[in-house]
Amino acid sequence: MDKIRFLGAENEISRVPFGSILKETREKTTVENEDTLLSCAINGIFRNDELFSHFRGSSTIGYIKVKKNDLILSAQNLHLGNANVNLRFEHGIISPAYKVYRITGAEPEYIAQWVKRPAANQFFLAATTEGASQCRKNIDWDALYRQPIVLPSSDEQKKIAKLLMSLDSQIAFEKTEVRKLKDFKSAMLTKMFPKEGKTEPEIRFPGFTDAWEQRKLGEIANFSKGVGYSKNDLCEEGTPIILYGRLYTKYETSIFDVDTFVKEKAGSVYSKGGEVIVPASGETAEDISIASVVVKPGILLGGDLNIVSPTTEYDSAFLALTISSGAAHEYLSSLAQGKSVVHLHNSDIQSVSAKFPTKREQEKIHLIFGKIDTLITLHQRKYEKLIDTKKAFLEKLIGGEK
Repeated sequence: MDKIRFLGAENEISRVPFGSILKETREKTTVENEDTLLSCAINGIFRNDELFSHFRGSSTIGYIKVKKNDLILSAQNLHLGNANVNLRFEHGIISPAYKVYRITGAEPEYIAQWVKRPAANQFFLAATTEGASQCRKNIDWDALYRQPIVLPSSDEQKKIAKLLMSLDSQIAFEKTEVRKLKDFKSAMLTKMFPKEGKTEPEIRFPGFTDAWEQRKLGEIANFSKGVGYSKNDLCEEGTPIILYGRLYTKYETSIFDVDTFVKEKAGSVYSKGGEVIVPASGETAEDISIASVVVKPGILLGGDLNIVSPTTEYDSAFLALTISSGAAHEYLSSLAQGKSVVHLHNSDIQSVSAKFPTKREQEKIHLIFGKIDTLITLHQRKYEKLIDTKKAFLEKLIGGEK
């Protein structure tokens, strides 16, 4: 892959052993709770209490002292990406299960980006030996130190790090916006749907005064199932399809656009537009009890989907919101059965009892949440695009090991 250089960056790129830019520090604590306890994870460095509810060890005596700009490497899952430069904390302590280094031959901000390249995992993997499992491998530290890395000049390292850290800030901003909007949506759901024992919500549009009516979903909809496709059937081009796993990671309440495709099989089930889909399988009872509405016709519906088609008196998007929140969501979660994988059946969904206003009020409520979902999708797409942009820059701006 061709590398990108900054304008005027004409200095030679050096090739040096990884260990030559590091100096291991072994300064350890001598008393309990001498400093802030830190944890090094694949996605960064954190205070221990940000990740865990309590200290999982018996003593912090003998923990390694950490300073700002130190490189921290895991002794067991380094090949999975558990390597970070501490740019966040002025000082702290960390378990002796990690190795800590002062970075003496490179810019810390540059190495912080270097260790997060996708190719860095392979760099670390090349220095591992068999361990207790695929996740836990032993490190041949001498072999790791001998492995070469390429470094541009200090000035170019600083420019590269500045650009990539700017992207990190934009990524963090978009991620925060998505979280804020999802939190806002959850808060509004609690206010615009009646609480248990109430017949109307806390917030209501002007002009609507009728009490909401209690109905079982089995009385107001028809139920069916999708037809089996799996991730192995996906291809670059073909007929658009929704697989159940994407309901957790991709879609909000209303599904307009689908970006996964298959070659259609005989007997497939296609959307007509307006179907509410609920996963039939999932990892947790909380996750499985969600619903989305398929807005467009002609989309294949995969096998692990329960399909709910409401009668004309009921708005599909409103029904999806109802299933995904409040008492209906909690009730469905309680019905999900299984251990490593939990399941929901159409018969479970049919037994749900929920409150409904007039269809006109249902439609006004779903329009409000549709606008929130549009904003969530906008920021989610920006976030994903920035992630892809950074991955490309990581490989083109930061040199490999050859």
